Amino acid sequence: MARDNGRTPASLGALVVVLLIAVLYWWVESEGQGEDTAKEPASKQTSSHTLAPAPETTEPSATTTSDSEQPSEQPDATDDQVPDVDPASGLPVVLEEALPAEAGEVLDDIDAGGPYEYDRDGITFGNYEGILPDEQRGYYREYTVETPGLSHRGARRIVVGGGRLFYWTDDHYESFSRIWR
Repeated sequence: MARDNGRTPASLGALVVVLLIAVLYWWVESEGQGEDTAKEPASKQTSSHTLAPAPETTEPSATTTSDSEQPSEQPDATDDQVPDVDPASGLPVVLEEALPAEAGEVLDDIDAGGPYEYDRDGITFGNYEGILPDEQRGYYREYTVETPGLSHRGARRIVVGGGRLFYWTDDHYESFSRIWR
């Protein structure tokens, strides 16, 4: 006679479902990258992780690439025309002043070269979604923009391309706008 250990097929199935839900929760919380476990600001962590430096904010030299290869730059401050769509990327344009106050603080941190609040600020953004213009790996860097009331990094980011092109996403890379500064 078979020994009854108190486990039925239904209880084993429930255990499998609970484990799958736990793995899915972990994956979503780590943003699907399998490597981001930092949820608290760097100031609250005891990590020896070295922050990536801010991208350089100098303008590119006209002799490095041709105009057809170079993404469109923003006009001089005297030019009052702000397009609805960025001609280089085809993305909608958002004025810096229209972003949440937390985004302005992160832009100030980027301009100052840090320090940054989160360990993962300044890491390479892979552009795996293919929404931003194609560039070599390492061209884009990402920075967290806090969402008030959340205990984790949230979905808001600023992505900087080549140290001079700024992009905004508030839906964790599902869409982007070009920040007009």
